[in-house]
Amino acid sequence: MATITSLRGGRPPADAPPPEDAPARVRSAGARSAGLLVAVALLAVAAGLSLAVGARQVPLGTVLAALAGTDTSADAVVVLELRLPRTVLGILVGAALGLAGALMQALTRNPLADPGLLGVNAGAAAAMATTVGLLGLASAAAVGWSALAGAALASVVVYALGATGRGGATPVRLALAGVAITAALNAWTSSLILLDRETFDRYRFWQVGSLAGHGWDELTGLLPFFVVGTVLALSQGRALNALALGDDSSRALGAATGRTRVLTAVAVTLLCGAATAAAGPLWFIGLAVPHAVRAVTGPDQRWVLPYCVLLAPVLLLLSDVLGRVVVRPGELPVSIVTAVLGAPVFIALVRRRRLARL
Repeated sequence: MATITSLRGGRPPADAPPPEDAPARVRSAGARSAGLLVAVALLAVAAGLSLAVGARQVPLGTVLAALAGTDTSADAVVVLELRLPRTVLGILVGAALGLAGALMQALTRNPLADPGLLGVNAGAAAAMATTVGLLGLASAAAVGWSALAGAALASVVVYALGATGRGGATPVRLALAGVAITAALNAWTSSLILLDRETFDRYRFWQVGSLAGHGWDELTGLLPFFVVGTVLALSQGRALNALALGDDSSRALGAATGRTRVLTAVAVTLLCGAATAAAGPLWFIGLAVPHAVRAVTGPDQRWVLPYCVLLAPVLLLLSDVLGRVVVRPGELPVSIVTAVLGAPVFIALVRRRRLARL
């Protein structure tokens, strides 16, 4: 009887067993709102650790005094000139990658999708290598803007290929187009870095992925892309919920599926392109965080996206702090730490019998 009722679209009987992932979900709006407050507190703690912990320990009181402008000691200079831009960049990049990962998984209905699926990372790498190797421009601004432009162009090409033919830009076509463009761009990048030593050195430094060595000028240049991408992403929550029902059902509900896909792809391009241009390719943030969030909130994108904005920077900042501590007085690039932490998560996701529904 329970099966017949569920097939007819009615409510399951009261004695029906809950879904497999129901116990892990927080279903009330009040509890979800409280969870957002907890996420804000965790982000504040992670930011505080990022400002205080490193090769040189800075007392929390000195950190607060430096932020208030009442301390001009050497420690205060370290906090304001080095660690504060790094922390702000970690918050922006983490939020961008978390949002981009959640959007990609919702758009393609693929729980193992990450921001690189649309060729964004490959486009940024190819543009950076082209700028250094063929144009001879090696400044931080030139590399950053070229990476952003390459990410945007790759996304446009992938979406154009995926939208060709009957049915438009389906998840399968977008994924296949992304794989094809990524392979072609990686081949182009490899040829450039093998032919030119300067390009190889620059690419090697950028490819590592790090939050260190960035100033306020780079942040202010990329900030509009982060802001516009974040606003656009958060506005797509309800439309992505409708899209998860399938194209026919979402159209019956009045949703514009084509418009939703285009706006979501634009948001992914802005977010992931700006993050990759600023910090290089960082893996597993966009894959792991949305899964952890859905285990708490369920598949409702109106809650998944705000949680990702807050919790993805927590993971990135804590990974960056861990990288500063484990090999002190040196430090590990944050991309290595996120890979070490994210690989077991990825393996666990692959081995699960049932992934969280999108």
